[in-house]
Amino acid sequence: MSTQPLSQKEIEDRLRELPGWSVEDTRLVRSYRLPDHFAATALVVHVAQVQQELNHHAELTLGYDTVAVAVHTHSEGGALTEKDFTLAERVAAIAPGHQAD
Repeated sequence: MSTQPLSQKEIEDRLRELPGWSVEDTRLVRSYRLPDHFAATALVVHVAQVQQELNHHAELTLGYDTVAVAVHTHSEGGALTEKDFTLAERVAAIAPGHQAD
């Protein structure tokens, strides 16, 4: 998995494949709303497992019934890379199983 910074066109193309995700301040971001605090916490734990597997970690913010995800590649000066989109895709894939929208 490449850690080279993606071009603006590559970022735009990849965003089309990730509904609900956007780029803010050079970070790939998405917020999820869940049924309650327990479901939100369970999503955070599941995302943490994925992050460990990928050896790539996002900033996670846990609210009562929300989880905010923000990711970029620190080693590339905060640029977006393939690693960021791979993590976002994995989060997007598991979120529905936690009743996240």
